[in-house]
Amino acid sequence: MYKNIDKQTKLQLKDLVEYQEHQVVSKTLVQNDALSMTLFSFDKDEEISTHASGGDAMVTVLEGTGKFTAGEDVFLLKEGETLIMPKDIPHAVYGQERFKMQLTVSF
Repeated sequence: MYKNIDKQTKLQLKDLVEYQEHQVVSKTLVQNDALSMTLFSFDKDEEISTHASGGDAMVTVLEGTGKFTAGEDVFLLKEGETLIMPKDIPHAVYGQERFKMQLTVSF
């Protein structure tokens, strides 16, 4: 089920994905019909443009601060904060500063 990650090892998820200048970097940990779990790093001013998901998307900021738009609502999330963006609601993610997040989508 899990890939790209060591098992039976103490981990800091934020350390498993690196920043790259002018890029959004992703690392998939789980991908199946029921669940997707991915780590992301965003360089400052990088974004994932507005899109909708076929499942509920839960994001947890692991480092820094990210700007999330879900429908008409805008949220600034800091390290340790979580937001659930409902299925089929358009959403976007923007790096006001460098930040890392974990995305879990349940289908």
